[in-house]
Amino acid sequence: MALFNFRRKEEAAPTTGSLEAFLKGYSIEVMPRTAEKVESFRDILPTGTRVYIANIESPIEEMTATAKRIVDEGFDVMPHFPARIIKDKATLMDWVARYKDVGVRQGLILAGNPAAQVGDFSSSMELLETGAFTGFDRLHVAGHPEGNKDIDPDGSDRMVMEAARWKSAFAERTDAQMAMATQFCFEAQPVIDWVNRLQAEGIKLPVHIGIAGPAKLQTLIKFAIACGVGPSLRVLQKRAMDVTKLLLPYEPTEVLEALAAHKAANSGFGIEQVHFFPLGGIKTNATWVTEHGGASGVPASATA
Repeated sequence: MALFNFRRKEEAAPTTGSLEAFLKGYSIEVMPRTAEKVESFRDILPTGTRVYIANIESPIEEMTATAKRIVDEGFDVMPHFPARIIKDKATLMDWVARYKDVGVRQGLILAGNPAAQVGDFSSSMELLETGAFTGFDRLHVAGHPEGNKDIDPDGSDRMVMEAARWKSAFAERTDAQMAMATQFCFEAQPVIDWVNRLQAEGIKLPVHIGIAGPAKLQTLIKFAIACGVGPSLRVLQKRAMDVTKLLLPYEPTEVLEALAAHKAANSGFGIEQVHFFPLGGIKTNATWVTEHGGASGVPASATA
């Protein structure tokens, strides 16, 4: 039937100068099991791209083996340190030493998702206060443009903002470069409002905005609900009600172009880089970025 002749990839919008500039130095996230499916990161990512390694309660041996492989291919590696799955300071120090042994000098410090902590730590602040990351060049912390109900069950963002102020103050007393890497969002205006609010409240951490890469709509909705994505989830819900788009893969063109245009018009805007969650696959995500100018960007290591 003619109605279903829309089973094709949406046409990519022409790359604008602001979007290409906005994608420079982008980072991307993998897990050990997804990294195993990539034959060569050099074939799909610009040299020096920062590659986060998510820790979904993976054994440290798998995490460090993945880190070593990606470091050896020439990339900056930033493993996750989720506080709630780390037993104690001795365990944390062991992890840090193992990562240093394979050439890692960066880390994303976060509370993590498990509802119940398994050891001594419950927050990223507690990890940072241990002093375990001495010798790391770069430390990133988590940001929540749409709040986080695990942290603020009342639906406010009081505790989230208090933590952001603490992290900003910590950044001023450490030699490591710091930034705030955020949960993924699907709508530009809530992000713009949040970044402006951070700056207005004196929170000086640059923002690396989380963006979901191209994926099936159903996949994105599942991850968005599981990860507690807030108001911008309505973008996906609205798309799901449009039969002409329901079966097409989602692409982040609209949200990125809006953020890129705002950054181009406001040079002091606090987003420094884009961080991709490749929910539809890292190769698919990397190809999309390349097609939109990302491959010509300055590698993340150049700004570290």
